[in-house]
Amino acid sequence: MERQIALLRGINVGGKNSLPMQALTRLCQQLGGANVRTYVQSGNVALDLAPAQVATFAIDLQAAIARDLALTVPVVLRNPAELQACFDHNPWPERDLALLSVAFLAHTPTPVQVATLDPARSPPDEFHVRGRDVYLHTPNGLARTKLTNAWLDARLATTSTVRNWRTLQALMNL
Repeated sequence: MERQIALLRGINVGGKNSLPMQALTRLCQQLGGANVRTYVQSGNVALDLAPAQVATFAIDLQAAIARDLALTVPVVLRNPAELQACFDHNPWPERDLALLSVAFLAHTPTPVQVATLDPARSPPDEFHVRGRDVYLHTPNGLARTKLTNAWLDARLATTSTVRNWRTLQALMNL
C-alpha cells in the first residue's frame, strides 16, 4: 500500500458543493482506500492505496462523487514525498508564509504552456511553476488574486486545486 493525499477542489466552500467528510471517507473506502483520514472540511483526504490503484484513483473518485452525490469535483493526487518536495522547494522561504499557497496540478505543463502565464496578470501577486506545482505569493490574499484555478487550468491545460501553506504543512503530517 502507498500513502496518497487526494486534494478535492471547491467543496464545502461558501455553502456550495456540500460534501460531508463521512460520505467522502465512505467513497474512498468503497474504491479500495485503507486507513482513510480527512483533514478539515475542504477536501483533503489521506489514504493508503494499492500501487495499481494510484494511476486511476483521482479519476475514479471524481466519477464516484459525480455518480453518488451529483457533484462535479476535480481531484488531484499527491504522495507524501511529492508534498515534502513541494515544501522543500519554496521559492520564497523568507516571505510571510501566511501569504503563500500552492496550486497542485493534475499534470505537468509543457514549457510552452508555462510561457503563456502572464507574470503581470495580478500585481503584486507572483507565481513560480515547478513541475506540477505552482507556488503563489498573494500579498492581498487569495480572494483578490487573478491567479485563479480557472486561469491556471485554461493556460496549462490541466486541473488545479489550491492549498495555503498552513494546510500544506498539515497535509504532510497525515
